[in-house]
Amino acid sequence: MSSRTTRDRLPLAVMGLAALAVGFFALPLLGLLWRAPWSSAWDVVTDPITRAALWLSISCSLWSTAASVLFGVPLAWVLARVEFPGRGVVRALCTLSMVVPPVVGGVALFAALGRRGLLGQYLDLWFGLRLPFSTAGVVVAQTFVAMPFLVITVEGALRQQDRRLEEAARTLGATSWYAFRRVTLPSIRPALIAGTVLAWARALGEFGATITFAGNFPGRTQTLPLAAYLALETDPDDAIVLSLLLISTSFVVLVGLRDRWLGAAASGTGRSVAER
Repeated sequence: MSSRTTRDRLPLAVMGLAALAVGFFALPLLGLLWRAPWSSAWDVVTDPITRAALWLSISCSLWSTAASVLFGVPLAWVLARVEFPGRGVVRALCTLSMVVPPVVGGVALFAALGRRGLLGQYLDLWFGLRLPFSTAGVVVAQTFVAMPFLVITVEGALRQQDRRLEEAARTLGATSWYAFRRVTLPSIRPALIAGTVLAWARALGEFGATITFAGNFPGRTQTLPLAAYLALETDPDDAIVLSLLLISTSFVVLVGLRDRWLGAAASGTGRSVAER
């Protein structure tokens, strides 16, 4: 076989493997669509328990996203711009919750913020603040697993940014805060939007850390993923409908992000990884 023939067949082989990969990801969704009880789907979605879980999921995920932006953007800036000993260790620590099992993250949160936890005992003693098994605990658990998605996306954009624009602004008399607000943030806006929406989508679908740290109390800590899990034990058809509701929400978000925002953010992240 000639080398030219081999080169001609390579794209076909790659396309075939890519098609199998697409099928691997699409098959579970097709299975849900096939098994979904469409005749009773509306009743499940409009059930008071489902509506309460959906509202709790949306409200807590929005609070979690706000916290991720408030703390995650400064963290990303420090990781991208400030040289200090152990920066790699800090980066690994701040993104660790992306790779550890969510249940493990929930156990760790409980050990730190529980009533007898490392910090939680003092929050309870000094302020009467008890995070476990509360709505605030849901927000904390969601933030713990969602913030790294924003941090890694924004850090990548900051690393690839042309810093000469900031230096020019400072040369013209701009303060560091003014340059950050009027030059840095607008230039990384695609990555910031992508990271924010990815953090929101991750928070919306969070399950393991939430049920471990905050419990599963209807109206207080039972989010939609937890409701789907509970329904799986009592009524699998309801669980399928709730799962489809969550998947469709995340799918629409990712489709809307991909070309305009997520592509630019991924480019910046990839360059950041290459520079390391």
